[in-house]
Amino acid sequence: MKILKQLFTVSALLAAGATCAADSETTVFMAGDSTMAIKEIKDYPETGWGVPFAVFFEDSVKVDNRAMNGRSTRTFIEEGRWAGIMDELKAGDYVIIQFGHNDESESKKDRYTTPEQYKINLSRFINDVRKAKAEPILMSPITRRYFEGEHKIKHTHPYAPLVREVAAEEKVEFIDMEVVTREYFQAMGDRDSALRFMHIAPDLHPNYPVGVRDDTHLNNLGAREVAQLVLAELRKREHPLAKRLRNADPKHLALKY
Repeated sequence: MKILKQLFTVSALLAAGATCAADSETTVFMAGDSTMAIKEIKDYPETGWGVPFAVFFEDSVKVDNRAMNGRSTRTFIEEGRWAGIMDELKAGDYVIIQFGHNDESESKKDRYTTPEQYKINLSRFINDVRKAKAEPILMSPITRRYFEGEHKIKHTHPYAPLVREVAAEEKVEFIDMEVVTREYFQAMGDRDSALRFMHIAPDLHPNYPVGVRDDTHLNNLGAREVAQLVLAELRKREHPLAKRLRNADPKHLALKY
């Protein structure tokens, strides 16, 4: 009987420990479009920046990437994707919100969102997250890579100023990724920045036998670098998430750049 009591006590302690661990876990939800999303194997090496971003953090931080190709703020709501996040969101969590590429595509009626509705949707996202006692992080869309000359990228996001307006109105944590990424890729120039996007010549990759030249979507390298830019911005702001990074393997501390 004494042994059974000890076993029950150990089991209870383990269960309590598991519950505490679950309660202390912080989730970072990601709501956005293809530039952030997890890809199917058939689309590789196209990579959303949310994929490398997810491995930056300690084990108590879970990144739940709900971004989806082709979605605008409107369709993200209509398809129940936003409701899915809200059903699972808890106090102390974070939600990264980054839309624009598809909202502003006026020629694509299946996803287009008017400027007025776009702002309303972003404000709704922010306020829904706050009501859940979680923290929203708003971002403008990453740049498209359309050069005018060697070192100047065109402004191709008419909705980027609208995100800035919402950020100012709602006084929300805001990272202006349109500016950050445009300046980053501009500094590289046309040739080197192309190595970060979906530029593949014919007969090199089985997923793209006739080749691809896509200046919107990132490849593995571009996604990692954009994720690192996001982390750099969080560090500049001394954001709490920047203090919850994974510990480096000690052998990596002996390496040099």
